[in-house]
Amino acid sequence: METDAGFKAALAEAQKGSEEGGVPIGAALVSADGKVLGQGHNMRIQKRSATLHAEISALENAGRLPAAAYRGATMYTTLSPCDMCTGACVMYGVKRVVIGENKTFLGGEEYLKQRGIEVVVLESKDCQALMDKFIKEKPKDWYEDIGEDDK
Repeated sequence: METDAGFKAALAEAQKGSEEGGVPIGAALVSADGKVLGQGHNMRIQKRSATLHAEISALENAGRLPAAAYRGATMYTTLSPCDMCTGACVMYGVKRVVIGENKTFLGGEEYLKQRGIEVVVLESKDCQALMDKFIKEKPKDWYEDIGEDDK
C-alpha cells in the first residue's frame, strides 16, 4: 500500500512540509476510483493557523464536493489523525483511513473503527523518520501542534 498514489502524495506533502520548516505531516484524499481529489500538509507554522493540519488541508484543497464523493474515498495520512482530523473524516463519511505511522502519536483510530471506517496502519519507516527528526529539532512546535505543553 506504500506504493499507492494516495500514500505517495501524502508522503510527498509531508516532505514538503518538512522542507518548509513545518510539521512534516501530509495527507491526500483519494476517490474510490483512485483519483487524488485533494492533498495537503500541515501548515500550522507556515500560516500561523490553529487548525490547518494535513487532513484539513487536503479537504480544503479538494474543495466543495458532493457527499457521494466522500463515501468511497480514502484519506491517506502520514500520521495517525488527531481528534479534529478524525472528526472531519467521520463527518464526511470517508470509507477508509490509511495511516503512515502511529508510534509518534496515536489519534482517533478506535473512534474511526467504531464509526465503521476501515483503518490501515502501514508502519512506514519514512513517516517515522520525518517525525523523529522534527521532534528532535523542534519539540516545542510538536507539542503545540498536538495541544500539549512542551515536555
